[in-house]
Parts: sequence; C-alpha cells; structure tokens
Amino acid sequence: MFFPLSKLLYFLVTPSNALTLLVLAGIGLAAAGWLRLGLLLGALGSILLVTVGFTPLAGLVALPLEERFPAHVADDAPVAGIIVLGGAIETRTSAERGQLVVNDAGERQIAMADLARRYPQSRLVFTGGSGSLNGSIASEAEIVGRYAETMGLPRTRLILEDRSRNTRENSVFSAALVKPKPGERWLLVTSAWHMPRAVGCFRQAGFTVTAYPVDYRTNGWSDALRFNGFASDGLMLLDLMVKEWLGLVAYRLAGYTDALLPAPQSASASSEVAETAPSR
Repeated sequence: MFFPLSKLLYFLVTPSNALTLLVLAGIGLAAAGWLRLGLLLGALGSILLVTVGFTPLAGLVALPLEERFPAHVADDAPVAGIIVLGGAIETRTSAERGQLVVNDAGERQIAMADLARRYPQSRLVFTGGSGSLNGSIASEAEIVGRYAETMGLPRTRLILEDRSRNTRENSVFSAALVKPKPGERWLLVTSAWHMPRAVGCFRQAGFTVTAYPVDYRTNGWSDALRFNGFASDGLMLLDLMVKEWLGLVAYRLAGYTDALLPAPQSASASSEVAETAPSR
C-alpha cells in the first residue's frame, strides 16, 4: 500500500497542483455565488503561485538537501562496487522510440559510464524497476541493459536489479543481490538532493556506502538570494523538493531510515567500520 499511497499523496500536495486547484476552487466558489470567499481563495492561490515561481523559496528548500553530503573527492582507495539508483530513465518513451531517453536526472547515467571506465575492476550495479502502479511498463534496469552499449558499457558487466519501485527497495534488494562484505567500499550514485534519503535507506539495510552525489539543481548557497527568470523554474524545483522532504518524513516514520535527515558518517564512525573489515 505504501507505493500507491505515496503516488496519491504526492499528487495532492505538489505545490503547483495544490495552488492551481486553490485558484480553480476560488473561481468555482465565486461562480456559485460565494463571491468574497471565491475571490479570497483565487487571489491567495495566484499570489502564492507568483511567489513560489519567482522568488528564491524553492532554492532555500533545496539547499539543505543538496548541501548535506559533499561532492565526492577521488582518492587511491579501492572501490569494490558502484551502485546507481534509477530515476533518470524515461522507460515508456525509451521503449516507444527505440533509444535511450533520460530526464533531468540524466547525470546519474553519465556518472555511471564515467565511473565504470575509471574503476574497470569494480562491480557495477543499476537498481530500478518500473514506476507504474501495475508494473506494465518496462523496468529502468531493462532499458539500461538494452542500451548499455549506448553508454559505452559492456552488457556482461552490468548487475541489474529490476524489482525495486522506491528508494527503500533499491537498498534492500541491492544488498541482497550483491551481499557486500565488511570493509568494502561501494560508491552510491544518485541526485544530490536525494542522497540523504538514499544513504539513510542503505544504512538501515546494513549496506555501508560512500556518497557520490550528482544532478545538482542549485549553484550553492548563493541561490538563497537568486530570483528566477521563469516562474516554471521555481515551481518545478519546489515540486521536486517538497516530494523529497515528504519522502524523508514518511521514511523516518516508517522506520526505513534512522534519522530525519541522514548525514555523512563522522570520522570515528568510519574508523569503526574500517576496523571491522577482515584482513586480506
């Protein structure tokens, strides 16, 4: 029930949807004779649409998420595996058009190809099932496998997890599939704004990962003062970030993560993990 309920809840509380419905409700009430209330609701919805669209509000909501985990800095430490989360593939369009089609999170696939080249001995995992409620659309993993060579990836190297429908299932199914060993270093690739929830889920699944954030939607804290040139930019960003914050709250309440806003491990915690690694 969690998956379909999350879809319904997101539709209802998405700011652009909710504010548009508020304006329409105001028009409807005014037409029905409730003129004062209708005008009040319509004006409120319109003002909020303009405010959300043009002001830095959406950036302010996004920045705590994107700044939570720092950008990955390459070093000489060995990498046992790379896990790339789904969410960047337009499965229906890819299937209908006969080519790989990505959305605004396409940097996940770019990073996948880049990391596969830089770490040729590491295991390469892509985790992503079908986002449709009835599962009738091809899974993201299936599309990635079908067009692996488009990304310069040998199909035989890919480990595909095609059952997961959300971030928690990404973590649980990936852990069961690859069975990571203590002390191994696994890079987790997903959008910067999604990284806190993703890392929290993997930790709860007993899978220690190193964050490799991509797909930034802000330029940094300077965006706290930046106004948008197009209202659609602010609305689109806020829609996405509200969904993510709701996901963090829901996952914490469901016990899928151990914190509301998971953070990088402290140095002491990292050393404790390293001490548990078996000698080679």
